[in-house]
Amino acid sequence: MSAVSADVLPGGALAVPEAAGGAAELGPRARLWPSMAAVYRAQLSRARVARIPLLFVATFQSVGILIMMRGVVDTGSADARSVVAGSSVLVVAYVGLNLLSQYFGQLRASGGLDHYATLPVPPAAVVLGAAGAYASFTVPGTVLTAVLGCVLFGLPLSNLWIVLAVIPLAGAALAGLGAACGLLAPRPELATLLGQLGMSAALLLGVLPADRMPEAVRFARDLLPSTYGVEAFARTFGARPDWAFVAGDLAVCAGVGVVSLAVATWAYRRAAVR
Repeated sequence: MSAVSADVLPGGALAVPEAAGGAAELGPRARLWPSMAAVYRAQLSRARVARIPLLFVATFQSVGILIMMRGVVDTGSADARSVVAGSSVLVVAYVGLNLLSQYFGQLRASGGLDHYATLPVPPAAVVLGAAGAYASFTVPGTVLTAVLGCVLFGLPLSNLWIVLAVIPLAGAALAGLGAACGLLAPRPELATLLGQLGMSAALLLGVLPADRMPEAVRFARDLLPSTYGVEAFARTFGARPDWAFVAGDLAVCAGVGVVSLAVATWAYRRAAVR
């Protein structure tokens, strides 16, 4: 496209000639996936140093739960499967619910959303890129917790590959909820509180065996998306896993992830225009 000279107006402003049929287009609209990849790389590089100590805390917390429950749960039992699966997914919940809620809460309070609003990227790219970057940090801690839990409780390692499906699907559901909490909370302190409450719910409802809970608590457990990631992981420890149920649990995580990330994108648009 050739350059067009501007005419000087009486007020000193520059007038850009309009294209036929309307105003001149400044540039092509940014596409979702390249924009998301750019946000993902930027977030990954910025959060690498700051978040590693916090992720160490998340892994240490889950490993501590495994060691504590080793004294009260029999090895190889159904309860052991729940403890190992719940402790592993707890690392994802710590990052997706807790850290991401805090991040977006602080970003909104500090005016950081104004920076993203000036970039030519779709709102969904900002939410998905940040959620993906934070979820990437959970992979080492989740895998370490799962391997150590299997060794401590005498569970097979043959189907441990399922963790690679549980992390992104459960992570998407929890990251969407965490981002929505941070963007909708009126104050960053409230966003932190919501993230902490969500992580505590994942701890209490995901790690403890479901058959030992009261009926009302089981109902609350069914409403928590991380529960389905825990169930999908725990089902693979059996001699003959029912893969249909595993796929169903993962599908629930994926569905909740789509909805929660859509809500977070809407909350981002809502917060960015204020």
